[in-house]
Amino acid sequence: MTSLGLPDRIKACLFDLDGVITKTAVVHAAAWKAMFDEFLRGRDAQSRPFDSSDYDRYVDGLPRADGVRSFLASRGIELPEGGADDPPGRDTVHGLGNRKNELVLEKIRTEGVEAYDGTLWYVEAARARHLRTAVVSSSANCRDILRSVGAEDLFEVRIDGVVAAERHLPGKPRPDTFLAAAHDLDVDARNCAVFEDALAGMDAGRSGHFGYVVGVDRVGQSDALRAHGADIVVKDLAELGADA
Repeated sequence: MTSLGLPDRIKACLFDLDGVITKTAVVHAAAWKAMFDEFLRGRDAQSRPFDSSDYDRYVDGLPRADGVRSFLASRGIELPEGGADDPPGRDTVHGLGNRKNELVLEKIRTEGVEAYDGTLWYVEAARARHLRTAVVSSSANCRDILRSVGAEDLFEVRIDGVVAAERHLPGKPRPDTFLAAAHDLDVDARNCAVFEDALAGMDAGRSGHFGYVVGVDRVGQSDALRAHGADIVVKDLAELGADA
């Protein structure tokens, strides 16, 4: 193992954004809840509200539209797809997704964004050891969020919601976005480590046959992260470099 807690074969590190690099997972969770609760109340005032188990099971780590579809299916609700330019809140998959994004951006503007210091330290330590770095996120706001915490230049490659749409890449739990990052870095997946906090990200790391999968447990789901394919689970990436 290297001094950063990785097998010697690892040449590149692929990092998720929300919950791994930045403390935006809680912002996304709050926005999903606000949007879905608003929608559910409009259909039936007695509907069970969206809760943390719904977030973990149906939307965490997924592209926005996939998250909408997944949760609605869990409640037996079908809506038209609509289009990417649907107004926020329209009763379509894209309309609900746009409302969620509107809420996220509002929360980011009013509350700001923080990065995990342990992750920034780890990325800088990895770069100092000549490991390649990429950020892989389903968020269409990835670049702006990285800029807001001064971290954009830490990553050689960015595969986010914008790039995925341009390249027609399916999102997590499929491994395609992580594989695209490995390809752009010119590093074989077997020589890449994936860093994720979402179960869908664990599934992507496992199905993509990556060389090492690190689960980042911010919410007390270490057993689930391991069950979904994590080789190791830590609460903060600084733990991996404790001997560096």
